[in-house]
Amino acid sequence: MLIDATIRKAGGKDKPYKLADANGLHLYITPSGGKSWRYKYRFGGKERRIVFGSYPDISLRQARDLRDDARQTLRQGRDPGLAAKLARHVRRTGHEKTFEQFARDWHDNQRSKWKDVHARDVITSMERDLFPLIGAFPVADIDEAIMLGVLRKVEERGAIETAHRLRQRAERVFKFAKGAGAPNTNPAASVTDSLKPVPLKRRYPALTDADAIRELIREVDRAGASPITRLASRFMALTAQRPGMCRNLEWTELTGIDWADDHVASPAALWTVPARKVKQELELRDDETFDHPVPLTAAAVEVLQAVRPLTGRSRYVFPNTRTGNKPMSENAVGYLYNREGWKGRHVPHGWRSSFSTIMNGFVERLYPGAERLLIDRLIIDLMLAHRPTGMSATEFRYNRQAYMERRRELAKQWSALILDGAEPVSVACGGARRRRR
Repeated sequence: MLIDATIRKAGGKDKPYKLADANGLHLYITPSGGKSWRYKYRFGGKERRIVFGSYPDISLRQARDLRDDARQTLRQGRDPGLAAKLARHVRRTGHEKTFEQFARDWHDNQRSKWKDVHARDVITSMERDLFPLIGAFPVADIDEAIMLGVLRKVEERGAIETAHRLRQRAERVFKFAKGAGAPNTNPAASVTDSLKPVPLKRRYPALTDADAIRELIREVDRAGASPITRLASRFMALTAQRPGMCRNLEWTELTGIDWADDHVASPAALWTVPARKVKQELELRDDETFDHPVPLTAAAVEVLQAVRPLTGRSRYVFPNTRTGNKPMSENAVGYLYNREGWKGRHVPHGWRSSFSTIMNGFVERLYPGAERLLIDRLIIDLMLAHRPTGMSATEFRYNRQAYMERRRELAKQWSALILDGAEPVSVACGGARRRRR
């Protein structure tokens, strides 16, 4: 076995030679006197070799430790030479990259699954709040204290929800970096409980009295607003879907309607909201979303047939007033309600609360304490694209398409309730005239 004194005295000769230590470890010496540690072993029936590095950069003790590690790898049935190459690759690619570089790589990797608006939001938020403070750090150098300090600065300006979203995005970046071979402790995963809790979502003003709802519908029908805006309002009320889904409704998402003859009944009329739109509207970051079917009543079909001559050439059913290539402004219907005196009492999103409150009360009176009541409550949640409490993702995927007959029945009951006494669409939205006060 070698000793340090022997290694130090060894000089160059006419030809390269070796000084053996033990168990395959030897010192390779060149004619110029250069010395490097090498380990010889057999794997897969072939003789192989690993170069550990030069002496004295790597001492005798360190060389033996590296040899012992390689022998342990061999005992596990793995090639230590390949493991060493992978380790060098990790050191070369993982440790040289910064948090910002990994974040941009992760963003590029994910953006094909996102809508453009969400992709821009993700990278912009990191450019604003993360990159200036930790972007230049190697991921291994970022610990919990540093991560929390960055998020605290976001909290200090009152952006509590933004701080939580940034934490989630940073956590994904650290996971991505680790998968790419850059060791880190993923500090973003450990600071969740140290952040301020996200404030409760504000409740949207919503009418829960049927008489008040009917009054609102009548006033909107008589309002001096664009027929398209008034029709969009009635469609939101009838379907109780999220305003963003209604505004972004495209003609291609509608089936079961005879557009050639508006006197033909459409009992199978259906609006299928694509999963990508559900995902965007709910601000989900995973892939557990599915197409959302919305059965359309005769009253909802009547709205669509009324608006088709006005917007049928557009991509969107309810397009922007300035261009048919974009959906209606998210404020158009809300401003209409405000102008008609309903500010603070009802907003477009409030139709969902109206539907849930009134229809749950309706089925409770119909089936008090019965099993049918529980089923109808589940169906009401499904109609709103909610996952009922206690339902697994697998059950949710199945049940989103289930109970369609009962969904149509409940939709018809809701339609009849809120349109009681309302003008037909052809009268209500046939012209824009200002309501007398």
